[in-house]
Order: sequence, then C-alpha cells, then structure tokens
Amino acid sequence: MKTSKMVKLRIPSDSDQCATNSNTRQGSYKSNTINTEDSRMRRREVTIELRKSKEDQMFNDEDLTSPIMELNGQSPVQLSVDEIVAAMNSEDQERQLLGMHSARKMLSREHDTPIDLMIGHGIVPVCIRCLQNTTNTPLQFEAAWALTNIASGTSDQTRCVIEHNAVPHFVALLQSKSINLAEQAVWALGNIAGDGVAARDIVIHHNVIDGILPLINNETPLSFLRNIVWLMSNLCRNKNPSPPFEQVRRLLPVLSKLLLSQDIQVLADACWALSYVTDDDKSKIQAVVDSDAVPRLVNLLQMDEPSVIFPALRSVGNIVTGTDQQTDVVIAAEGLPRLGLLLQHNKSYIVKEAAWTVSNITAGNQKQIQAVIQAGIFEQLRHVLEKGDFKAQKEAAWAVTNTTTSGTPEQIVDLIEKYKILKPFIDLLDAKDPRTIIVVLTGLSNLFDLAEKLGGTENLCLMVEEMGGLDKLQSM
Repeated sequence: MKTSKMVKLRIPSDSDQCATNSNTRQGSYKSNTINTEDSRMRRREVTIELRKSKEDQMFNDEDLTSPIMELNGQSPVQLSVDEIVAAMNSEDQERQLLGMHSARKMLSREHDTPIDLMIGHGIVPVCIRCLQNTTNTPLQFEAAWALTNIASGTSDQTRCVIEHNAVPHFVALLQSKSINLAEQAVWALGNIAGDGVAARDIVIHHNVIDGILPLINNETPLSFLRNIVWLMSNLCRNKNPSPPFEQVRRLLPVLSKLLLSQDIQVLADACWALSYVTDDDKSKIQAVVDSDAVPRLVNLLQMDEPSVIFPALRSVGNIVTGTDQQTDVVIAAEGLPRLGLLLQHNKSYIVKEAAWTVSNITAGNQKQIQAVIQAGIFEQLRHVLEKGDFKAQKEAAWAVTNTTTSGTPEQIVDLIEKYKILKPFIDLLDAKDPRTIIVVLTGLSNLFDLAEKLGGTENLCLMVEEMGGLDKLQSM
C-alpha cells in the first residue's frame, strides 16, 4: 500500500478507535530578506505516515439486524470465494445478503486482505449494483462496507472502485434515511478522496460537499462527525493541483466552528484540513483568516494533546508565511506567548515546528520582531540553540538570522548583549548540514555589517574568537 495514501480500513472490533497521523504535510517558509511582501519563499520538508484505523459500527436501525452485529471479532468465513460470488449473484435475497456479508468479512481482515482476489472474481460491479438496491438497506450497507475496504487498498484497487462508477452512488447514499448507511458512504468517499488529486477531484466533482454539509448539526453522532471531518480533510489535501478552491472555500466556516469541538479526533482533522488550505497562496490564507479560525487555532496550541497541537501549529505557521497583516492577526490572538511555551515542549517535532513559525514571524517587519522580543521568545530560542534537537536548532538559527536581516540595530544588539544568542548560534558552525552552516554564516555576516556601521567590528571579532568562532571558520 502506498504510504502517501490516507485511508481507513474498516475492521469489526469491540471498540471505536481512530488513529490520526500526519501525511505528506509540507511546511512553508519565508525568506530572510527585508522586503517582507515580495520575499516569501518556500522550503519543503515532508513527513509521511499512513493513516489507518479500526472502527466498529454498531447498528441502531431497527431494520439492520443480527447478520451485521459483530461484537467481538469475526467468525471465520464459511464459504469459498466462488461460493461467495455465486451467492452474491443469486436471485434469493437472503442468499444474496449472505454472500455479500461473507465478502465483506473476507475484505475486513486486518492482515493479508484478499482485495485483488475478490476484484478478480468480479465483486466490484456486483457490490455497486447492490448499492442501488434501495429496498434492502442491510444489503446496501454490506456492499458499501466491502467497497470501503477495497478503496482502502492500493491506488489501482481504489481506481477499480472509481472506474465502476461507485462515487455518484456513494454521494447519493449520503441522503439515506439510515444514518449508518450514510456514515459508511462517508467512510468510502474519504478513502477514495484520500488516494490522490485525481480521485479527490472526482469526489468533489460529484457534489460531495453538497452532500456532507447538511449532515453536520448538533444531533450528528460523534462517530459520524469524526468520519465527515476526516473526509473534509481529505477533500482539502494534496497539491499539484490543489483542490478547486471555489468548492473547498465552502467548508471553511464549518471547519472554523469545528475548532470549538471537545473531541480530539474532530479537532485534529479540522486542523489538518485548515493546514492544507493555508499551505498555499495569500488569498487562501485570507479566506481562513476571514472564517475567524485564527483565534481558535491559537487557543488550541495550549492543549495537552500533540495530535491537535501539531496540525494547529502547522496551520498557524502557514498563516504567518502570508502578508504582514495576516501575521498580525496571529500576534493579536496572543499567538506569541503560546509559541514561547511550545518551544519548551517535550516533543521535539513540536519544538521544531514552533521555531519554524517564529522564524517566519522574525522574517516580517520590525514591529513584529519587537513583539517576539517582548514575548521573551529569544530566551527560549537560546535554550533550543543550546540543547534542542538539531532540526529545532536549525529553525531557531533561521529565526536569529532573519532578525539580523530585518531587525533594527537595537533589536540586533539585544540578541547578543541581552539574550546571549551568539555563542550557541556560532556553535552550529559545527553542524554537518551545509544549509544550516550557510544560515549561520549569513547571520554572522549581517552582524559584522552592523558592527562596522556602529564602529564595533573589533569588539565583535574578539567576541567571536573567544567563543571559538574563529577556529570553527578556519577549520571549514
């Protein structure tokens, strides 16, 4: 299975679990130049993980009875594949349901799921035919579940589901009177949309957003809401090209309101969706700002839950790659004190992300740099430079160098005299990463340029030499 795909395989169990992980999340960076309107550039770092989950769907509908109720694991499939296919094609409704139920159970194995075997026996068009049998909800449900698990496989397996025209039938099922059937359709569409840009756009083209927006209200069961928000995040995912923004824009007010949820999974997926939208141009960032999401995202940075903090922080970090006005919205929402705390977090990847976000703010204007200084963040950056994980140190170095580029003479002098940044900054010249060394050398060059203007070149030379900087430079 491709690791870049974000899917959920539905497996019967006695608990409702959903493990949310990051997937191909790409970070955006500003450049370290004074012209903050024209100088935003992007550096990319990719983290790739596979999202899978195990969820159990308990039926409450009166018309969905015992064949579908599986409380603790699964009994073995009693029929052979040929017998399953024959039963699925039977004219007898009970036998047809038994065949579909057996096919779904076979496709729900956690390991060695025989997706290709079942595709080869022609079950996909049979399942899609059963999806359309509106007089037999249990049969529709079993077919939807089987197709959901096929769509959780490889891109070729997902493509088989798409090419047999499953998407419009799943979208139609979003209006089913059976909430369980509608939820299974959401799950299937989420797996399809998570396959990549082509599959995502097919799902969007078939008006899925019109189908899911009415499903979200105060009465929506939590498990259903989780799947809807996860589908929404997959509709916002992937670039080259990005999803059609005139459609994605319609999700933003709902995503912003979902940031007020008390559920960890809902919050995490809503934040990831916004992180995908903000990882783009300034107009899309502004649409997120206009949805009133920024104060809510900033508020989530103080949660004690890394699975929410990280995507919220990524969203905030993307927003401050935008215009100065967009960065000011984050500062006005008290984002800087939150970032200062996150620079002390026990998860190194969160510290790294917080330092990256700060580096984008210090690439802004002098007022914004002053706000960073007044928030006491350079004390935390010094600690990161001294003892942090190398990836976090690299981002902290960018924050320092951006300040030496865009800051006032007083702000830059404070880095050395008040915050004692110079020694740990110079120590990064020992790094094995050439790009980090270039960042530090750029910052030192800026410092010497300023020292020359202030008549302090000799003092700076002595300071650098005492800190071992001269030896490090000579050994390069």
